[in-house]
Amino acid sequence: MKKEVSFLICGVLIGALAATCGFALFLRGSKDVSTGTNAKVVLKLGHGLDVSHPVHKAMEFMNERLVELSGGTVEIDIYPSSVLGSEVQCIEQLQNGSLAMTKTSTASVENFLPEMSVFGLPYLFRSEEHYWAVLTSDIGKELLEAMQVKDLRGLCYYDSGSRNFYTKDKPILTPDDLKGLKIRVMNSRTAMDMVKALGAAPTPIAWGELYTALAQGAVDGAENNPPSFTTNKHYEICRHFSLDGHTMVPDVLIIGTKTWKGLDRQVQKWVQQAADESSVFQRKLWKEKTIQSLEEAKADGVTIYEVDKSLFAEKVKPMYEAIENDKVKDLVERMRKVKP
Repeated sequence: MKKEVSFLICGVLIGALAATCGFALFLRGSKDVSTGTNAKVVLKLGHGLDVSHPVHKAMEFMNERLVELSGGTVEIDIYPSSVLGSEVQCIEQLQNGSLAMTKTSTASVENFLPEMSVFGLPYLFRSEEHYWAVLTSDIGKELLEAMQVKDLRGLCYYDSGSRNFYTKDKPILTPDDLKGLKIRVMNSRTAMDMVKALGAAPTPIAWGELYTALAQGAVDGAENNPPSFTTNKHYEICRHFSLDGHTMVPDVLIIGTKTWKGLDRQVQKWVQQAADESSVFQRKLWKEKTIQSLEEAKADGVTIYEVDKSLFAEKVKPMYEAIENDKVKDLVERMRKVKP
């Protein structure tokens, strides 16, 4: 009888162990980044933008292309609107492997890789053509690859247009108009230095908290591109938008190296191809959305101001003289030499 009980207990334990292993393998195949022959790869991607934003739509396009290229064996699960955390928090999740991909501003990557601060320098790019010539050059590719020292891998850049000041109570027509104002900036030392150089008080606030901060008067204004201004309804509070175009800070799509190394070579090729195609797709959407956003803001009663950019550019020249990082100095010189 004792032997029968023992065999019964052993059978139950073995059955439970087999069931547990089977369930674990199911989870691994359906959600993890393993690439077994019969496994489905699902890459989790978190970002802070609204679903109507051109960058989010570009990510949806990337997912569609990835599904097509892989025959349905690889897909992206997208979590928008900061539901998985802020930009910095998502980057940290990439580093520890709990999140596969994220979209972030290069300004946020600056906190992990100082060389990325070069994108935050005001009036570095002569035109949109010069901007994209740099991003698609060897320089742009080098910066994407340089993130690997921080367990990150850049896949592609997304257009984020030019950043401009918008305010609640008075327009910004010259740098003097910024004196004494509290302006929301990204969590970037370069962005804070720029706003200080122009005479305002930089106030870092998470993007998802900015609408409330503007409504409650915690800040007098902010700076961003037209699509972000309208998709997040900041025009409901800020009625003055100045086209000073102080910076052109691209967004970047990043994958954690822990995730990347867990993908087989063919899957890596599919992911990179889908990312590259989504970047081209997003640039077209961005141009259309920028025009639409300015028209939408005007229709709602926002005044759009054309300003003398040279006045702002002159005011921030000392920032270039104050650059201490030799890598950033070198990047500035190389970028200036790139021809559109």
